[in-house]
Parts: sequence; structure tokens; C-alpha cells
Amino acid sequence: MKKLTIDRLEGKFAICRDADRKWFAIEISELPKGAAAGSSLTVDDERGTLSLAAEAPQKK
Repeated sequence: MKKLTIDRLEGKFAICRDADRKWFAIEISELPKGAAAGSSLTVDDERGTLSLAAEAPQKK
């Protein structure tokens, strides 16, 4: 599995980057519900799915 972060939305694409700073353009229609700029995604290559990554709770 790979983790991506949505950097920004441009037209009909979400511009994402991974930990190696590689860039990916994913059609917004393919994103899971609730995804937005700043969201973390998990890519499951075996299943061909995208899901929102669980976020660690913020410490105050």
C-alpha cells in the first residue's frame, strides 16, 4: 500500500504527492467521499482502491 497526500485540486484532478515527493494526478470523481486538499489517502494496488487514511489524533 502507498500513502498519498492531496496537495491541491486543479480542474477535475486532485494533485497528490507521496513520501518520495513523486506527483500523481487522480480524477476527483475517483476520490473517496470527504477527501479534500490536505487529506491523506491510502492506495491499495491489489484491490485498485483509494481510501481516506486514518489520521492520528491531534495533541493540544
